[in-house]
Amino acid sequence: MGKGRKGSSKPHVSIPPNAVKSPSSASSTSPVSPKTPADEGIEFFQSQVTPGESPIRVYELRLDVDGGPRKDRSYIRLPPAYTPYILRVSIDAGTPAARNGVFMTNFPLDGGKFDRAHFTQRKLPMDYSKPVQVDLPISHAGAFVFWVEYDGGKPGERIKGREGYFNVDPILRTKARTPILSKDLKVLPPSSGGVIQKDLVDLPMDGLSILTVVSKWMGPIPEWRKHFAEAKDRGYTMLHYTPLQERGESDSPYSIRDQFKYDPGMFEGKRPADGGKAEVDAILKVAREEYGLLSLTDIVLNHTANDSPWLVDHPESGFSPANSPHLTPALELDSAMVEFSSTLSTKGLPTRISSEQDIDSLMNAFSAIIKGLDLWQYYVLDVEREKDSVKSALTSGKVTAWTGENVAGRSVVDLANIIRSANAILGLGQLASRFGVRADAGIAAGLVKAAFVELQDPAALADAWGRVVDVINVPLYEEWEQDTKVAIDNVRNRIKYTRLDENGPKLGEISKSSPLVETYFTRCGPSPDSDPLVYSLANNGWIWAADPLQNFALLPSKAYLRREVIVWGDCVKLRYGENPKDNPFLWEYMTSYVTSLAASFDGFRIDNCHSTPLNVGVYMLDAARVVNPDLYVCAELFTGSEEMDLLFVKRLGINSLIRESYNGWDPKEYSRLLYRYGVGKPVGSMDGACLTNIEEIASPTGKGPVRKAIITPLNGSMPHALLYDLTHDNESPMHKRSAEDALSTGALVTFSFSAIGSVKGFDDLYPKLLNLVGEKRRYELSGLGEDSGIAKVKRLLNELHFEMMLGGYEEGHVHQENDYIVLSRVQPSTQKGYVLVAHTAFSKGSKDRGYISPIKLRRTKARFIYGASINVESYEIPQDNKTLKGLPSKLVEMPTVVVPQGLDADGPFSEIVVPEYFPPGSIMLFETNLEQYDSTLDEFCTSGAQAVFGDLGLIELNVVLHRADGEERDATDGEFGVYNIPGLGGLTYCGLEGWMHPLRHIMRYNDLGHPLCGHLREGTWAMDYVHGRLSKQTSVLPDLQKPALWFKERFDRVKDRVPPFMRPKYFALIISEAYKAARRSVIEQSSEFVSTGHDFTQSLALCAVQMHGLVKSASLNPDRATPSLAAGLPHFAAGWARCWGRDVFISLRGLFLTTGEFEGAKKHILSFASTLKHGLIPNLLDSVRNPRYNSRDSPWWMLQNIQDYVDMAPDGIAILSESVPRRFPKDDAWVPWNDERAYAYSSTVAEIIQEILQRHADGIHFREYNAGPNLDMQMKDEGFNIDIDVDWKTGLIFGGNQFNCGTWMDKMGESEKAGTKGKPGTPRDGAPVEITGLLKSALTWLDRLARQGKFPFQGIRVKVDGKEQLVTYKQWADLIQASFEKCYYVPLDPADDSKYNVKSSLINRRGIYKDVYGSGSGREWSDYQLRPNFPIAMTVAPELFDPQHALGALQLADQVLRGPLGMKTLDSSDMQYRPNYDNSNDSTDAAVAKGLNYHNGPEWGWPLGYFLRAYLDFDTRAGVGKEDIGATLHHLHGTLLPSRSHIENDPWAGIPELTNENGQHCGDSCNTQAWSASTLLDFLDSVHKLNKSRA
Repeated sequence: MGKGRKGSSKPHVSIPPNAVKSPSSASSTSPVSPKTPADEGIEFFQSQVTPGESPIRVYELRLDVDGGPRKDRSYIRLPPAYTPYILRVSIDAGTPAARNGVFMTNFPLDGGKFDRAHFTQRKLPMDYSKPVQVDLPISHAGAFVFWVEYDGGKPGERIKGREGYFNVDPILRTKARTPILSKDLKVLPPSSGGVIQKDLVDLPMDGLSILTVVSKWMGPIPEWRKHFAEAKDRGYTMLHYTPLQERGESDSPYSIRDQFKYDPGMFEGKRPADGGKAEVDAILKVAREEYGLLSLTDIVLNHTANDSPWLVDHPESGFSPANSPHLTPALELDSAMVEFSSTLSTKGLPTRISSEQDIDSLMNAFSAIIKGLDLWQYYVLDVEREKDSVKSALTSGKVTAWTGENVAGRSVVDLANIIRSANAILGLGQLASRFGVRADAGIAAGLVKAAFVELQDPAALADAWGRVVDVINVPLYEEWEQDTKVAIDNVRNRIKYTRLDENGPKLGEISKSSPLVETYFTRCGPSPDSDPLVYSLANNGWIWAADPLQNFALLPSKAYLRREVIVWGDCVKLRYGENPKDNPFLWEYMTSYVTSLAASFDGFRIDNCHSTPLNVGVYMLDAARVVNPDLYVCAELFTGSEEMDLLFVKRLGINSLIRESYNGWDPKEYSRLLYRYGVGKPVGSMDGACLTNIEEIASPTGKGPVRKAIITPLNGSMPHALLYDLTHDNESPMHKRSAEDALSTGALVTFSFSAIGSVKGFDDLYPKLLNLVGEKRRYELSGLGEDSGIAKVKRLLNELHFEMMLGGYEEGHVHQENDYIVLSRVQPSTQKGYVLVAHTAFSKGSKDRGYISPIKLRRTKARFIYGASINVESYEIPQDNKTLKGLPSKLVEMPTVVVPQGLDADGPFSEIVVPEYFPPGSIMLFETNLEQYDSTLDEFCTSGAQAVFGDLGLIELNVVLHRADGEERDATDGEFGVYNIPGLGGLTYCGLEGWMHPLRHIMRYNDLGHPLCGHLREGTWAMDYVHGRLSKQTSVLPDLQKPALWFKERFDRVKDRVPPFMRPKYFALIISEAYKAARRSVIEQSSEFVSTGHDFTQSLALCAVQMHGLVKSASLNPDRATPSLAAGLPHFAAGWARCWGRDVFISLRGLFLTTGEFEGAKKHILSFASTLKHGLIPNLLDSVRNPRYNSRDSPWWMLQNIQDYVDMAPDGIAILSESVPRRFPKDDAWVPWNDERAYAYSSTVAEIIQEILQRHADGIHFREYNAGPNLDMQMKDEGFNIDIDVDWKTGLIFGGNQFNCGTWMDKMGESEKAGTKGKPGTPRDGAPVEITGLLKSALTWLDRLARQGKFPFQGIRVKVDGKEQLVTYKQWADLIQASFEKCYYVPLDPADDSKYNVKSSLINRRGIYKDVYGSGSGREWSDYQLRPNFPIAMTVAPELFDPQHALGALQLADQVLRGPLGMKTLDSSDMQYRPNYDNSNDSTDAAVAKGLNYHNGPEWGWPLGYFLRAYLDFDTRAGVGKEDIGATLHHLHGTLLPSRSHIENDPWAGIPELTNENGQHCGDSCNTQAWSASTLLDFLDSVHKLNKSRA
């Protein structure tokens, strides 16, 4: 842990010990109520830490700025709560969601039972300077939702953020088993291998091996033990029972007649009075306790059997024309089809289909029947009735005056469209009754009166309306015709499939009982005269490519009328409505059914899940989980969309989605499925080893001890897979591929890191799909014998799967080559593993070995365990009327395969070679162990990092963490630069930050295909580089010896012990551990503001280390190399261009003073102070050897920084007494640094400050030393003349000319082609606003010190009106105070112009502060340009400004100048505005040639910090913040969101110098700039101090 970074120092939300209980949780306090899992979780966190207790797990989910999860994290799957753990939700401080934010979730944080509609809330902390975290104690399984509510931008507005979901896996426990393999890797027999033990083990969902069985093929319950024994012996851990309830007349298990009675065939005698529940519960207990078999059953929520007796009493439970009137025409059509089917022979039509001609004959006749139904009457308006209605309205005076658009003289087509759009046609599309569509007669009458103004007679107007109705009806007739055509086509296609197609069921004779096609309605009336509209209930089914969220039995669907439903004639679709109030009986009945099953079974498979209404599924599963909190839920979805699948998973809390291997159409696609659903993590994964952190955290309940915790960041989850080799409702291997493929596919499934499943028929090699409805035979109990197909192999591999999943073999690798798939599993902490080689058999008949390259396993020993092929003796389907049998086959076991060892340039290896006889379907299994496996390597790689890196100083940490290419080459005499990765390019930094940028992605997503990983597998060059570059520099920085040695020792051990494929993991582990330690070392050496701050603050603080380093060619001393601050990287890395006076003193406050690096700040102050000459400090320091004095603002920035140092550093006032050797003699003569006249005398810092003021008061006039092209090849001769004077009427300092640029906006024209060479882009001669502010700030400060006796001077001596006099600091300051608003403010109201020094004709925008006062002749207009410099003056000298004026100008700048990462340097409405900087532009456009627009539009980073500080100050004094400072803070923090994102994701880990328009990347900008980061730290420091003052 970092110093001062204990968990208690971070603001987090905890549960108050005496929180008010909600009604749902009140029971947890009652002595008579049992504790809920949530109660037990709270109790755990409040209990004392037990000796030897393992660290608790904390899973951290970072939310977006709006409080919602990122799209890829909208679903989070969490592990079972064997021991309670914490879900930590983190939100960046100051983001929109933190504005009076409240975290909401329906997880029972306060204890009690889960209630989906009950939400617990946690108020988010309002500290803007520290991370915001909500710790949730997780203690039980289920599906939960969360979101954040927060204040919006409008008064009283509350915003609900995007919802996120977390599903907690259930705790599954089963009987332990003995190992399947002996120590010498022999498969043990059932008597000693895989033997059920007394003890229970926690079974992860990946450890499930599920066998689907159909109960009616198992026989009565007393015979089930034999089936349990067989399933157990084959290694299964759970049985999936298709529905066991009493079946309907079709005998399909999924057509349940009575949901509360079990199938009578399960009982040898009479079914017990309780419906058989007790006997079923008893036999399931036997399966669990004696055979280690958990139970899973289907719940069928979407339909019931067509002969369910309760439908007669509750027909409202289904969809009928009575409750769903739009089904009326569909029922007519269906009834006509049934009647037609009963009359075929009397009409001379075929009753059996033997050809397409038979179908044509039937369809021609049936089409005529349909046409005769006149179903068009459900669609259209009755013209005659409409005419009568309008005539009646006209004659009775019941006319609604037309108020719509003018319709006089419009055509009937126009009128038809107009009245439709006016929604005056009632019943459109409802299909509720014949001629149920009608117009509102009053409106229609009003329309025709307004349209046919020439007609007065009601009859004539009614006829006119009739013509309009005819037009309205045209598209309605077309709709009917289209629907009829679709219906006829669908009937035809269904007839063809069911009665003619080779692959169809080939139904026999057509009759009333077996009509043309399946009936769409069940007629369940209790008597023949029962109302068909009430008792005709729609059957269930499915539709191709249907929207799963759209109930196809409801409008606007016309699926029943258009005959689009592939219907199950034995199932009635259930009509729930939106909630239990809509259908009380059905909700209560089905809830009882579900909860009864939840009490009996360990898991549910949701049948027809994608068609089950989501609200129904959620409600039923919630009820089930109340009965069985650890209920396992799986489903097979056919939504056609992964996004839609995820919606069902999130909402329902589905634990596993069923995936099927036979969806892979070739080996490549099958390997893709295995990779996606079965690999787990790739071998050599990094996330677990590299991304976790250890902290001590407070109890999330607010009561209880601090506990040690392992923090793991969360990615989004994909739905967990239940990977079947074959499901019970799909074709057999023989049908889809080949019978032999069952062995290879079944084996590969068992090697998946997922739940796995199969069916008995797959293991036994059943030749075809069994018909759940018609099949009456029983299973053959083939056990593990000769006739058991692949069962013997399944036993071995299922048991091995069980052991691997319990043992944490979470890493895998899949390789596909031709028809071969090789799947390996590895336990990451032991590196023990298994390899399965499978020769797939996608085609029948071949015995060819095929080809696969020898499988080379680096530094790995492999030992053969088992191999086999399957010899299918005949593809003839076995004929047995009583027993289900598989194809006759023989399992051919392979002799031992010896794995040879080898040695080459890359080290030792094993090589698996496929034997000559290895036909399709064959498999081989090997155990693998890493040679010379070093079990202590992980620990060794991470050991000692804190001790080594924690002792480094900040300059050494600059080398370790950063160093751009130019810096490194300078420091190492060109031997080292940034590392270049083939296929990726050069890193940004030589240090750890350079490696961490690609590694963050690689580690988080285990992207082992990344070019860096490939490069590490190819060789160890990167490892040599990391410690080599540090070793090179130990002569200059001896403290680097320890980290260099630390790296070398670890990399040497990795090179010696680790195979190439594992190098990426260990490289990442070492680099990330060193990075965490080095970063922590920086933070611990920083101020409290940084050490307790959030990630953004700390990342900005790292920029201080990034920029402050030691290079040979740039120094603060001319005679030796010392650390110096780079202006930016990579352009200002070394040499004369590294250290700039202006940049240094804009940067020191944020980068050094707020972070606590006072010594570094002091050294820069003293170095620059030593160079004072002409009353100026140099802009370019050039190691104090050849400083250049062309910057008018630099001395004022230095004075501001000295002022800040005095205020912020411990005993900062002492710096004023520091003695500074002076680089130049008193006469300002230029002398070399080593001349005897250099450093001949000294001054105190106070004297230097006084000299700056006095020299400016006297006037500064000189020509730069060495003026001419050798100094500046772009500048005109006049530009080398420096002139600065004080106007003693205003106190303002004026300076510069049109040929130089003495402020930060210092771009000099360079283009001869465009005629701009020697012409500054922004000369800003006159009195720039920021210099005036800095001057006023200095004077006010010095006046205060002088009055306190802390400064040895009182003012300066000047000649005013020919008289020499003392002007005190206060007098000078008062002059500026009195003149500032008059000189700089541009009033909003032109009527006020006379009160200010403005020229109205030059004003472009009002309500601003001038950028300059007194621009040179001919450029007076430049005074009035809106630029981002005035907030600097506001920040350092706020007293100069009228608060209302200031706030108005800032609000304007917020709208006009602020960009994503910085401030526009010029108003976009200005004629000079050019927002995109390109220094290589060699055009004739003078505005942009050679980048002259550098400061005329591009968005610079550093002014943003001053803008934020000024806005905070003035808004809290004169704006919204005066009443609600939170509103101001949230607004300003909102502006920092792009900066947060940028520094987090950009490889340079900083804030750029500038961007082009709207934050677009600028190729000529420094990627990270000192002052850009500094001024943001300044703002955050201001907020931090504000928070502390308000605390």
